[in-house]
Amino acid sequence: MFDKILIANRGEIALRVIRACQEMGIKSVAVHSTADADAMHVRMADESVCIGPAPSSESYLSKAAIISACEITGAQAVHPGYGFLSENAAFAQALEDHGLTFIGPSAEHIRIMGDKITAKVTAKELGIPVVPGSDGGVPDFETAKTVAEEIGYPVIIKATAGGGGRGMKVATNATELEIAFRTARSEAKNAFGNDEVYMEKYLQRPRHIEIQVFGDGRGDAVHLGERDCSLQRRHQKVFEEAPGPAITPKLRSEIGMICANAMKKLNYIGAGTIEFLYEDGKFYFIEMNTRLQVEHPVTEGIFGVDLVREQIRVASGMGLSFTQDELEINGHCIEVRINAEKIPNFSPCPGRITQFHAPGGLGVRMDSAIYDGYRIPPYYDSLIGKLIVHGRDRPEALARLKRALSELIIDGIDTSIPLFHLLLAEPDIQNGEYNIHWLEKWLAQKFA
Repeated sequence: MFDKILIANRGEIALRVIRACQEMGIKSVAVHSTADADAMHVRMADESVCIGPAPSSESYLSKAAIISACEITGAQAVHPGYGFLSENAAFAQALEDHGLTFIGPSAEHIRIMGDKITAKVTAKELGIPVVPGSDGGVPDFETAKTVAEEIGYPVIIKATAGGGGRGMKVATNATELEIAFRTARSEAKNAFGNDEVYMEKYLQRPRHIEIQVFGDGRGDAVHLGERDCSLQRRHQKVFEEAPGPAITPKLRSEIGMICANAMKKLNYIGAGTIEFLYEDGKFYFIEMNTRLQVEHPVTEGIFGVDLVREQIRVASGMGLSFTQDELEINGHCIEVRINAEKIPNFSPCPGRITQFHAPGGLGVRMDSAIYDGYRIPPYYDSLIGKLIVHGRDRPEALARLKRALSELIIDGIDTSIPLFHLLLAEPDIQNGEYNIHWLEKWLAQKFA
């Protein structure tokens, strides 16, 4: 087991990893930019190192600075959290080259799943169901038109190196296709430096279902059920729950075992999430995230496992601490993302928090790094906390979420808290009857 781990991240996820280290008796090292000198993760870690100025490109994304911090402190391993360098194959390889352990999958698996086309081909080879679409990149409009005619409209064009909804356009006919194709390539070039795009059949009313998988890197792997992450705006999740209200035990077992068996074949190590669109009883692979997800607490809630602790265990060479047969779902869990944003435009709202009070009580968890007087810097993601609730069933979890939201106080800035008060009053949310388009349509009507 490691003696000291460096956390290459900030905010609530850095605290999450530090807490796991504390419980395991492992020393933790926080890294921070000059803008985060007073951040909570810096205060809670055993040691801290400033790795650069405020811009993330000069601090949290600096591979050299993070490796230097490991050498200075004697850290043996790096936990990347999510975002930043968590899915950077070159970073994982650089750590290995310096005799350090990357707490995550191999650089090879990150590369395979980081490219959307390669990931889709690999998923298909592993027996994972995929969305009908192009076999690879689509080089020009004529090819795009041919593919669209073969799979049928509507179609969606996606950036090969994409994420977060950028370089993603929908077309319902040939006229729209030409505009969408050129726009998607332009956006992809500007956002990722790579204008390659691919095409898929566009599903009309799908849910976004993701399967949590975990491998030991020695041929064993399990799945930990699904999360429904369908409530999104601009392809950004805001509300996640487990188990999914539309998924039956039979479906869960079938798709879960397909994913677990695929990870066994891949000899995958650590946490991973295989994301699907789900419609009319069928699953269609979107992508695989080779890291811990923002919404991992809802899986922890229903299975009673510590996924970060498990990441550290397998990275140190130990096996999984549970088998597939030992994983049983207990109750229902919901997470809402609290962002420093102004509703309904969702514009970032950095500033000083004048008062903060976290909700409590049975089945309530608040993952956040904010505190009274904390000044939210304008340089990073607007996520400032995650409110997670657990209940014996979905109705109890919803009631507990409503109560917890009424206790949560964050003054001095605008947040997304009012959004969730409104959503919980909606019959579709209460009944679990929503899809990936629901939230944007509701926002357009509610704030027209």
